[in-house]
Amino acid sequence: METRKVQVTGGSTYTVSLPKEWATENDVGAGSVVEFHTEEDFLLLSPQQEDDRVEGTMDISGLEEAHELTRAVMTMYVSGFDVIRLEAGRISAEQRRIIRNAVQGLVGLEVIEETTDRVVLQDLLDSSELSIHNAVTRMRLVSITMLEDAVEALITDDDDLANDVMQRDDDVDRLWYMVSRVFRTVLRNPTAATEIGFPRETVFDYQSSARQLERIADHATKIANLALEVEEISEETADLLRALQEEAIKVPETAMDALMADDSDEAVELANEARGHIRTVDEKVRQVDRHVRETDPQSAQVLGLVADSLSRTADYGGNIAESALQKAAPRP
Repeated sequence: METRKVQVTGGSTYTVSLPKEWATENDVGAGSVVEFHTEEDFLLLSPQQEDDRVEGTMDISGLEEAHELTRAVMTMYVSGFDVIRLEAGRISAEQRRIIRNAVQGLVGLEVIEETTDRVVLQDLLDSSELSIHNAVTRMRLVSITMLEDAVEALITDDDDLANDVMQRDDDVDRLWYMVSRVFRTVLRNPTAATEIGFPRETVFDYQSSARQLERIADHATKIANLALEVEEISEETADLLRALQEEAIKVPETAMDALMADDSDEAVELANEARGHIRTVDEKVRQVDRHVRETDPQSAQVLGLVADSLSRTADYGGNIAESALQKAAPRP
Protein backbone atom coordinates (compact mmCIF):
# COMPACT_ATOMS: atom_id res chain seq x y z
CA MET A 1 0.00 0.00 0.00
CA GLU A 2 1.21 3.47 -0.85
CA THR A 3 -0.01 6.73 0.65
CA ARG A 4 -0.29 10.19 -0.88
CA LYS A 5 -1.07 13.58 0.64
CA VAL A 6 -4.06 15.42 -0.73
CA GLN A 7 -3.17 18.93 -1.87
CA VAL A 8 -5.28 21.93 -2.79
CA THR A 9 -4.66 23.83 -6.00
CA GLY A 10 -6.40 26.96 -7.13
CA GLY A 11 -8.00 27.32 -3.74
CA SER A 12 -10.77 24.77 -4.33
CA THR A 13 -9.44 21.76 -6.27
CA TYR A 14 -8.12 18.69 -4.46
CA THR A 15 -5.28 16.87 -6.23
CA VAL A 16 -3.29 13.73 -5.51
CA SER A 17 -0.44 12.14 -7.45
CA LEU A 18 -0.53 8.65 -8.95
CA PRO A 19 2.11 6.01 -8.18
CA LYS A 20 4.53 6.05 -11.12
CA GLU A 21 4.92 2.27 -11.25
CA TRP A 22 1.16 1.76 -11.52
CA ALA A 23 0.84 4.50 -14.14
CA THR A 24 3.63 2.96 -16.23
CA GLU A 25 2.18 -0.56 -16.05
CA ASN A 26 -1.23 0.72 -17.17
CA ASP A 27 0.03 3.11 -19.88
CA VAL A 28 -1.16 6.18 -18.03
CA GLY A 29 0.74 9.34 -18.83
CA ALA A 30 0.29 13.04 -19.47
CA GLY A 31 -3.03 13.56 -21.24
CA SER A 32 -4.42 10.14 -20.37
CA VAL A 33 -8.01 9.93 -19.20
CA VAL A 34 -8.83 7.91 -16.10
CA GLU A 35 -12.17 6.89 -14.63
CA PHE A 36 -13.29 7.30 -11.01
CA HIS A 37 -15.84 4.95 -9.52
CA THR A 38 -17.44 5.81 -6.19
CA GLU A 39 -18.55 3.06 -3.83
CA GLU A 40 -19.66 4.47 -0.48
CA ASP A 41 -16.41 5.54 1.23
CA PHE A 42 -14.18 4.09 -1.54
CA LEU A 43 -12.98 5.86 -4.66
CA LEU A 44 -11.72 3.44 -7.32
CA LEU A 45 -9.60 4.62 -10.23
CA SER A 46 -8.97 2.83 -13.53
CA PRO A 47 -7.57 3.78 -16.95
CA GLN A 48 -10.26 4.62 -19.49
CA GLN A 49 -10.46 2.06 -22.27
CA GLU A 50 -11.91 2.77 -25.69
CA ASP A 51 -13.13 -0.82 -26.03
CA ASP A 52 -13.92 -2.44 -22.72
CA ARG A 53 -14.80 -5.83 -24.20
CA VAL A 54 -12.79 -8.63 -22.64
CA GLU A 55 -11.52 -11.15 -25.18
CA GLY A 56 -10.22 -14.64 -24.49
CA THR A 57 -8.81 -17.45 -26.62
CA MET A 58 -8.80 -21.19 -25.92
CA ASP A 59 -7.18 -24.03 -27.86
CA ILE A 60 -9.76 -26.82 -28.15
CA SER A 61 -7.65 -29.22 -30.21
CA GLY A 62 -7.71 -31.93 -27.56
CA LEU A 63 -11.33 -31.45 -26.49
CA GLU A 64 -13.30 -34.10 -28.36
CA GLU A 65 -15.64 -35.26 -25.59
CA ALA A 66 -18.91 -33.35 -25.39
CA HIS A 67 -18.72 -32.68 -21.64
CA GLU A 68 -15.14 -31.36 -21.91
CA LEU A 69 -15.88 -28.91 -24.72
CA THR A 70 -19.18 -27.82 -23.17
CA ARG A 71 -17.44 -27.19 -19.85
CA ALA A 72 -14.74 -25.15 -21.62
CA VAL A 73 -17.32 -22.87 -23.26
CA MET A 74 -19.21 -22.42 -20.00
CA THR A 75 -16.02 -21.69 -18.06
CA MET A 76 -15.00 -18.95 -20.50
CA TYR A 77 -18.51 -17.47 -20.34
CA VAL A 78 -18.73 -17.48 -16.54
CA SER A 79 -15.21 -16.03 -16.30
CA GLY A 80 -16.57 -12.89 -17.95
CA PHE A 81 -15.14 -12.94 -21.47
CA ASP A 82 -17.24 -10.89 -23.88
CA VAL A 83 -15.59 -12.41 -26.96
CA ILE A 84 -14.53 -16.07 -26.84
CA ARG A 85 -12.27 -17.46 -29.58
CA LEU A 86 -12.14 -21.25 -29.78
CA GLU A 87 -9.27 -22.37 -31.99
CA ALA A 88 -7.83 -25.63 -33.33
CA GLY A 89 -5.86 -26.84 -36.37
CA ARG A 90 -9.19 -27.95 -37.76
CA ILE A 91 -12.49 -27.82 -35.90
CA SER A 92 -14.59 -30.90 -36.63
CA ALA A 93 -18.30 -30.89 -37.42
CA GLU A 94 -18.95 -32.67 -34.12
CA GLN A 95 -17.07 -29.99 -32.18
CA ARG A 96 -19.14 -27.29 -33.91
CA ARG A 97 -22.35 -29.10 -32.95
CA ILE A 98 -21.24 -29.33 -29.32
CA ILE A 99 -20.29 -25.63 -29.27
CA ARG A 100 -23.67 -24.59 -30.71
CA ASN A 101 -25.50 -26.72 -28.14
CA ALA A 102 -23.44 -25.17 -25.34
CA VAL A 103 -24.18 -21.65 -26.60
CA GLN A 104 -27.93 -22.33 -26.51
CA GLY A 105 -27.64 -22.95 -22.77
CA LEU A 106 -26.05 -19.55 -22.02
CA VAL A 107 -27.85 -16.21 -21.82
CA GLY A 108 -26.74 -13.63 -24.39
CA LEU A 109 -24.01 -15.72 -26.06
CA GLU A 110 -24.08 -16.12 -29.84
CA VAL A 111 -21.84 -17.56 -32.55
CA ILE A 112 -20.65 -14.62 -34.67
CA GLU A 113 -17.91 -16.23 -36.77
CA GLU A 114 -16.96 -19.70 -37.98
CA THR A 115 -13.94 -20.77 -40.04
CA THR A 116 -12.17 -24.09 -40.48
CA ASP A 117 -9.86 -23.38 -37.54
CA ARG A 118 -11.86 -20.95 -35.38
CA VAL A 119 -15.26 -20.38 -33.83
CA VAL A 120 -15.88 -16.95 -32.30
CA LEU A 121 -18.58 -16.40 -29.70
CA GLN A 122 -19.74 -13.03 -28.41
CA ASP A 123 -21.91 -11.97 -25.50
CA LEU A 124 -24.43 -9.57 -27.03
CA LEU A 125 -25.78 -8.25 -23.72
CA ASP A 126 -24.02 -5.55 -21.71
CA SER A 127 -23.99 -5.42 -17.92
CA SER A 128 -26.68 -2.77 -17.71
CA GLU A 129 -29.13 -5.11 -19.46
CA LEU A 130 -28.59 -7.96 -17.01
CA SER A 131 -30.72 -7.89 -13.87
CA ILE A 132 -29.23 -10.20 -11.28
CA HIS A 133 -32.25 -9.48 -9.07
CA ASN A 134 -34.67 -10.67 -11.76
CA ALA A 135 -32.53 -13.71 -12.53
CA VAL A 136 -32.46 -14.86 -8.90
CA THR A 137 -36.19 -14.19 -8.55
CA ARG A 138 -36.84 -16.31 -11.65
CA MET A 139 -34.58 -19.07 -10.31
CA ARG A 140 -36.60 -19.09 -7.11
CA LEU A 141 -39.89 -19.49 -8.96
CA VAL A 142 -38.68 -22.22 -11.31
CA SER A 143 -36.76 -24.30 -8.77
CA ILE A 144 -39.55 -24.29 -6.16
CA THR A 145 -42.17 -25.12 -8.80
CA MET A 146 -39.96 -27.93 -10.08
CA LEU A 147 -39.77 -29.42 -6.60
CA GLU A 148 -43.54 -29.25 -6.11
CA ASP A 149 -44.18 -30.86 -9.49
CA ALA A 150 -41.54 -33.55 -8.96
CA VAL A 151 -43.21 -34.73 -5.76
CA GLU A 152 -46.61 -34.54 -7.43
CA ALA A 153 -45.30 -36.64 -10.34
CA LEU A 154 -44.05 -39.22 -7.85
CA ILE A 155 -47.32 -39.36 -5.92
CA THR A 156 -49.58 -39.48 -8.99
CA ASP A 157 -47.26 -41.64 -11.12
CA ASP A 158 -47.23 -38.94 -13.83
CA ASP A 159 -44.25 -39.67 -16.08
CA ASP A 160 -45.00 -36.74 -18.40
CA LEU A 161 -44.84 -34.31 -15.50
CA ALA A 162 -41.61 -35.92 -14.27
CA ASN A 163 -40.00 -35.48 -17.70
CA ASP A 164 -41.18 -31.87 -17.83
CA VAL A 165 -39.50 -31.18 -14.49
CA MET A 166 -36.21 -32.54 -15.81
CA GLN A 167 -36.40 -30.30 -18.88
CA ARG A 168 -36.93 -27.20 -16.74
CA ASP A 169 -33.59 -27.81 -15.02
CA ASP A 170 -31.92 -26.35 -18.13
CA ASP A 171 -33.69 -23.01 -17.50
CA VAL A 172 -32.32 -22.86 -13.95
CA ASP A 173 -28.82 -23.73 -15.17
CA ARG A 174 -28.92 -20.93 -17.77
CA LEU A 175 -29.83 -18.41 -15.10
CA TRP A 176 -27.20 -19.78 -12.71
CA TYR A 177 -24.43 -19.34 -15.29
CA MET A 178 -25.63 -15.80 -15.98
CA VAL A 179 -25.63 -14.89 -12.29
CA SER A 180 -22.14 -16.35 -11.89
CA ARG A 181 -20.93 -14.35 -14.89
CA VAL A 182 -22.34 -11.11 -13.48
CA PHE A 183 -20.74 -11.86 -10.11
CA ARG A 184 -17.28 -12.42 -11.56
CA THR A 185 -17.63 -9.35 -13.79
CA VAL A 186 -18.48 -7.18 -10.79
CA LEU A 187 -15.43 -8.48 -8.93
CA ARG A 188 -13.19 -7.64 -11.86
CA ASN A 189 -14.73 -4.40 -13.09
CA PRO A 190 -15.99 -1.68 -10.71
CA THR A 191 -17.91 -0.06 -13.55
CA ALA A 192 -20.10 -3.15 -13.83
CA ALA A 193 -21.24 -2.80 -10.21
CA THR A 194 -22.38 0.75 -10.94
CA GLU A 195 -24.26 -0.32 -14.08
CA ILE A 196 -25.98 -3.22 -12.33
CA GLY A 197 -27.10 -0.98 -9.50
CA PHE A 198 -26.15 -3.16 -6.52
CA PRO A 199 -23.18 -3.06 -4.15
CA ARG A 200 -20.72 -5.89 -4.65
CA GLU A 201 -21.64 -7.36 -1.26
CA THR A 202 -25.26 -7.67 -2.40
CA VAL A 203 -24.20 -9.29 -5.67
CA PHE A 204 -22.21 -11.81 -3.62
CA ASP A 205 -25.28 -12.58 -1.48
CA TYR A 206 -27.41 -13.04 -4.60
CA GLN A 207 -24.82 -15.32 -6.20
CA SER A 208 -24.50 -17.43 -3.05
CA SER A 209 -28.28 -17.80 -2.85
CA ALA A 210 -28.57 -18.58 -6.56
CA ARG A 211 -26.19 -21.48 -6.00
CA GLN A 212 -28.54 -22.89 -3.37
CA LEU A 213 -31.53 -22.53 -5.73
CA GLU A 214 -29.60 -24.32 -8.46
CA ARG A 215 -29.00 -27.21 -6.06
CA ILE A 216 -32.69 -27.31 -5.14
CA ALA A 217 -33.49 -27.64 -8.86
CA ASP A 218 -30.97 -30.49 -9.09
CA HIS A 219 -32.76 -32.33 -6.29
CA ALA A 220 -36.10 -31.71 -7.98
CA THR A 221 -34.62 -33.35 -11.07
CA LYS A 222 -33.40 -36.24 -8.94
CA ILE A 223 -36.89 -36.75 -7.48
CA ALA A 224 -38.38 -36.60 -10.99
CA ASN A 225 -35.98 -39.35 -12.07
CA LEU A 226 -36.98 -41.43 -9.06
CA ALA A 227 -40.65 -40.85 -9.92
CA LEU A 228 -40.08 -42.81 -13.12
CA GLU A 229 -39.00 -45.81 -11.03
CA VAL A 230 -41.93 -45.86 -8.60
CA GLU A 231 -45.27 -47.00 -9.97
CA GLU A 232 -47.75 -46.52 -7.14
CA ILE A 233 -47.49 -45.56 -3.49
CA SER A 234 -50.02 -45.78 -0.69
CA GLU A 235 -52.28 -42.88 0.19
CA GLU A 236 -50.70 -42.64 3.64
CA THR A 237 -47.20 -42.44 2.16
CA ALA A 238 -48.41 -39.79 -0.30
CA ASP A 239 -49.84 -37.69 2.54
CA LEU A 240 -46.56 -37.89 4.47
CA LEU A 241 -44.53 -36.88 1.41
CA ARG A 242 -46.83 -33.95 0.64
CA ALA A 243 -46.57 -32.73 4.23
CA LEU A 244 -42.78 -33.04 4.11
CA GLN A 245 -42.58 -31.23 0.77
CA GLU A 246 -44.76 -28.35 1.97
CA GLU A 247 -42.65 -27.89 5.10
CA ALA A 248 -39.35 -28.21 3.21
CA ILE A 249 -40.38 -25.59 0.64
CA LYS A 250 -41.23 -23.10 3.38
CA VAL A 251 -37.53 -22.82 4.24
CA PRO A 252 -36.16 -21.49 0.90
CA GLU A 253 -39.38 -19.53 0.23
CA THR A 254 -39.20 -17.68 3.55
CA ALA A 255 -35.43 -17.30 3.28
CA MET A 256 -35.76 -15.73 -0.17
CA ASP A 257 -38.36 -13.31 1.22
CA ALA A 258 -35.76 -12.38 3.83
CA LEU A 259 -33.05 -11.92 1.21
CA MET A 260 -35.22 -9.61 -0.88
CA ALA A 261 -36.58 -7.60 2.07
CA ASP A 262 -35.53 -3.95 2.14
CA ASP A 263 -36.11 -3.56 5.87
CA SER A 264 -33.32 -5.10 7.97
CA ASP A 265 -35.56 -5.99 10.92
CA GLU A 266 -38.03 -7.74 8.64
CA ALA A 267 -35.19 -9.61 6.93
CA VAL A 268 -33.80 -10.87 10.25
CA GLU A 269 -37.26 -11.96 11.42
CA LEU A 270 -37.95 -13.88 8.19
CA ALA A 271 -34.48 -15.47 8.11
CA ASN A 272 -34.88 -16.76 11.66
CA GLU A 273 -38.36 -18.03 10.81
CA ALA A 274 -36.92 -19.95 7.86
CA ARG A 275 -34.24 -21.52 10.00
CA GLY A 276 -36.87 -22.51 12.57
CA HIS A 277 -38.70 -24.60 9.95
CA ILE A 278 -35.66 -26.86 9.50
CA ARG A 279 -36.32 -28.64 12.80
CA THR A 280 -39.86 -29.46 11.68
CA VAL A 281 -38.50 -30.77 8.36
CA ASP A 282 -36.06 -33.07 10.18
CA GLU A 283 -38.89 -34.55 12.25
CA LYS A 284 -41.06 -35.14 9.18
CA VAL A 285 -38.13 -36.82 7.40
CA ARG A 286 -37.83 -39.25 10.30
CA GLN A 287 -41.57 -39.93 10.09
CA VAL A 288 -41.33 -40.74 6.39
CA ASP A 289 -38.30 -42.99 6.92
CA ARG A 290 -40.02 -44.96 9.69
CA HIS A 291 -43.21 -45.31 7.68
CA VAL A 292 -41.68 -46.53 4.42
CA ARG A 293 -39.45 -49.05 6.18
CA GLU A 294 -42.45 -50.56 7.98
CA THR A 295 -45.11 -50.45 5.27
CA ASP A 296 -43.47 -50.13 1.86
CA PRO A 297 -40.23 -52.15 1.89
CA GLN A 298 -40.12 -52.57 -1.91
CA SER A 299 -39.79 -48.84 -2.56
CA ALA A 300 -38.24 -47.90 0.79
CA GLN A 301 -34.85 -47.08 -0.72
CA VAL A 302 -36.28 -44.84 -3.44
CA LEU A 303 -38.63 -43.02 -1.07
CA GLY A 304 -35.77 -42.62 1.39
CA LEU A 305 -33.82 -40.81 -1.34
CA VAL A 306 -36.83 -38.56 -1.98
CA ALA A 307 -37.02 -37.67 1.71
CA ASP A 308 -33.28 -36.98 1.72
CA SER A 309 -33.63 -34.59 -1.24
CA LEU A 310 -36.41 -32.71 0.53
CA SER A 311 -34.28 -32.54 3.67
CA ARG A 312 -31.40 -31.10 1.64
CA THR A 313 -33.77 -28.56 0.13
CA ALA A 314 -34.46 -27.28 3.63
CA ASP A 315 -30.72 -27.15 4.33
CA TYR A 316 -30.13 -25.10 1.18
CA GLY A 317 -32.91 -22.77 2.29
CA GLY A 318 -31.09 -22.43 5.60
CA ASN A 319 -27.98 -21.34 3.68
CA ILE A 320 -30.05 -18.67 1.91
CA ALA A 321 -31.30 -17.50 5.31
CA GLU A 322 -27.66 -17.11 6.42
CA SER A 323 -26.99 -14.92 3.37
CA ALA A 324 -30.07 -12.87 4.19
CA LEU A 325 -28.81 -12.32 7.73
CA GLN A 326 -25.42 -11.20 6.44
CA LYS A 327 -27.09 -8.82 3.96
CA ALA A 328 -29.22 -7.34 6.76
CA ALA A 329 -26.35 -6.97 9.21
CA PRO A 330 -24.85 -3.50 9.82
CA ARG A 331 -21.80 -2.79 7.69
CA PRO A 332 -18.52 -1.96 9.41
